[in-house]
Amino acid sequence: MAVKYFNVTGATSAASELTQELLAAGDNVSFTKISLSNVEGTNSCKVDVFIEKKLTGKFYLFKDIKLPIGGAFIYEGIRFNNKAGEFGLYIKLTKSTGGQVCAVDVILS
Repeated sequence: MAVKYFNVTGATSAASELTQELLAAGDNVSFTKISLSNVEGTNSCKVDVFIEKKLTGKFYLFKDIKLPIGGAFIYEGIRFNNKAGEFGLYIKLTKSTGGQVCAVDVILS
């Protein structure tokens, strides 16, 4: 099982939210732990993490997790493998009111 790292920056002042694909269906990545860290030094950020598959739908792993400045969220015990024809993994960032940007580091291990 390889560790995957993502730096997700978005939800700028022009757009209040950003959705980004972390793993596409068929990437054949498995993980049992997900770590989220707010690395933007001036704003809190709301985070959703979900899986999605065409014709099946969207299913949330986490919804509306509020990460304060410098805050982190770690979840262990998940079993995810996105082999071909299965689910992709996505993250959605929503900036705090009046904030300028959201920046979250994601580690899948």
